[in-house]
Amino acid sequence: MEFPEWTQLNWFFHKISDEALSSAFSKYARGLVADIGCGDKPYAKLLKSYVTQHIGIDHEGTLHDKTNIDLVGTAYHIPVSDGYFDTVICTAVLEHLEEPDVAIKEAKRILKQGSYAIYTAPLFYHLHEEPRDFFRYTEYGLRFLFEKNGFEIVELRPLSGFWVTFGTEFVFYLYRFRTLGGGGRANPLWWIIPLIGVIVQWICYQLNKIDLSKEFTWAYILVVRK
Repeated sequence: MEFPEWTQLNWFFHKISDEALSSAFSKYARGLVADIGCGDKPYAKLLKSYVTQHIGIDHEGTLHDKTNIDLVGTAYHIPVSDGYFDTVICTAVLEHLEEPDVAIKEAKRILKQGSYAIYTAPLFYHLHEEPRDFFRYTEYGLRFLFEKNGFEIVELRPLSGFWVTFGTEFVFYLYRFRTLGGGGRANPLWWIIPLIGVIVQWICYQLNKIDLSKEFTWAYILVVRK
């Protein structure tokens, strides 16, 4: 038995992120797009209406499905000429880069003058994809890094208030108990926890509509122009 999509781990986290990215794509994504650290290419459908070609870029050692890679490279070295792409997107990647300055310079190099890059980066989030998990970012840190490297900040905003951050981390924590004792589906918590997760997420999603504590956001969306 599989649970429907809306009961899955942190669906509201993805819903909020997808809505923010969809809005940014509609305004700024055009032409030939470089998806740096593309992973499973989760935003292919969102981008399809706005771009001519979506090029997934990732390295050989990625933990994700390599079939989504169109161009093998790293955030530090992308094997194309200067000004090759019309748009750059880079979602939930900056925290995994030990040299973010170098990656930002490379993104600027491959982007056409006057074009846009769209990023997301976490502020509050648990360790993941270890050991390649190096940083968390404030809005001031992001502004500093991108302006230092010659980008103009177009949009920089938090994706949530306290409750989404709390709900996201709480549900991730709960899911740890589904595999207690190695029981898997024989463990009653395997079935109960997703239902608890739905209730927690729904409550937190509603509270996020009235909560203004943006200093507790789990992540930011950033749009910059070369």
